[in-house]
Amino acid sequence: MNSDSDQLLIKSAKRTIALESDAILALRDVIGPEFAAACRLLLHTTGRVVVTGMGKSGHVAGKIAATLASTGTPAFFVHPGEASHGDMGMITRSDCVLALSNSGNTHEIITLLPLIKRLGIPLISITGNAGSELAHASIVHLLAAVESEACPLNLAPTSSTTATLVVGDALAIAVLEARGFTAEEFAFSHPGGTLGKRLLLRVNDVMVKDKEIPKVRPTATLLDALGEITQKGLGMTTVVNKDDTLQGVFTDGDLRRAIENHRDLQHTTLETVMSEIPRAISENMLAAEAVGMMERHRISSLVIVNESQSVCGVVTLLALLKAGVA
Repeated sequence: MNSDSDQLLIKSAKRTIALESDAILALRDVIGPEFAAACRLLLHTTGRVVVTGMGKSGHVAGKIAATLASTGTPAFFVHPGEASHGDMGMITRSDCVLALSNSGNTHEIITLLPLIKRLGIPLISITGNAGSELAHASIVHLLAAVESEACPLNLAPTSSTTATLVVGDALAIAVLEARGFTAEEFAFSHPGGTLGKRLLLRVNDVMVKDKEIPKVRPTATLLDALGEITQKGLGMTTVVNKDDTLQGVFTDGDLRRAIENHRDLQHTTLETVMSEIPRAISENMLAAEAVGMMERHRISSLVIVNESQSVCGVVTLLALLKAGVA
């Protein structure tokens, strides 16, 4: 492919982006009281928001339903064609319908209007035609009209689907803010992803505990510490007294420095070389906070203590990285 052809492709892409950007910016002028009314209907829905649309609008409807569901508004997608053949049974009198159609006259959706009216549930629509049958049948109609599609034939849904998607996202975010939806609630809907792990995973989910915790007494020698560090494999050991109260930590870095200073491995005790003010945290700390603490202090492990300052675990940066937190 020659450079002239490349330039034509690039020009086409930029034209599409410009047209769709213009369509989105134009939405700001039509967002008003009707939008607020739609938000109130969603907030007052005691059941679920049923999002429906046909064709490309159906794909957008599926995405909007997923966004609503993940941001605190229970929602699901129903295909309008399937709804006419049994799936209307999925809709209850406590639900609300959000219907998408650029023309506002999509046959499969218009067919559902008498059924929605019979259930007596609110109908919100997003269309590109304020004079359409769907717009007139809705309790709240949101206009997402575009001057032209990005398609040079002005046929393929492009700018119109983008505009509809943006209005749907605007609804979801406005309702999210009105609900006071928290990051932890969002993470609850995304437990398998990295975001969920960052927001939900706590130190006690990944720390080593019980017999896996490296421990030595302050009177132990450097040789004893070397054996404990090697056996437990964490690159450090806690230094505790008889009731497991934390006194300090000793790391493999401390060991290297002791050797460089010609310390006697068999006779030097840890109380003379350990770090006496170690970084200690609660087991309920978010794992993401622990990562941030390690990065700030340039350390690779943290000791977990309980209310009486007894050691109950150790968490390492490597364990947090493996858990997908960072």
